[in-house]
Amino acid sequence: MEITKIIYIAISMVFINNFILSKFLGLCPFLGVSRKTKAAFSMGMAVIFVMVFSALLTSLVYAFVLLPLKIVYLRTVFFILIIAAFVQLMEMIIRKQSPPLYKALGIYLPLITTNCAVLGVAILNINDFFAPGISIFAAITYSVLQAFFAGVGFSVALLLMSGIRERLELTDTPLSLKGVPIAFIVASIMSFAFMGFSGFKF
Repeated sequence: MEITKIIYIAISMVFINNFILSKFLGLCPFLGVSRKTKAAFSMGMAVIFVMVFSALLTSLVYAFVLLPLKIVYLRTVFFILIIAAFVQLMEMIIRKQSPPLYKALGIYLPLITTNCAVLGVAILNINDFFAPGISIFAAITYSVLQAFFAGVGFSVALLLMSGIRERLELTDTPLSLKGVPIAFIVASIMSFAFMGFSGFKF
């Protein structure tokens, strides 16, 4: 593994190819949960956790099940089932073992199941790292790292948006723009701002 590759993955996933502001994946929780910073932070941490373990599971299944059996064309179906099953399992475990944590995250876990960003990072990992010349261990490691930094980028976008929306509640926003309309305007401006990072060269 190369340290420069890891740095590239980190900068790329957080800034250049941010899942929300560049790839426009996961917009539903981005707009729905970003009203309050505390909720946005909880959602961000939950997404990082689910993305990392989903990436690990999907990479292992792809490397040791789909590739050997030559059924790679079924990867999307397998990945959806793996992600949904993992999130449901985590929801049951958290509900049983830590009721306070479930109360904090429980409402966000079902949202993560339908979050296309989680599936998007799993498919992106396969396309980027499972290629001839890259060892299985390196491919899985890079996949987990990319998922982690994609989750960090998701959290950064959520926290920025929640901070802006909380400040907007204190301003004299026209009635016709309050709520979702101003959120779309802010999201589009943030997306334009993040486009500036696309000029980075490595």
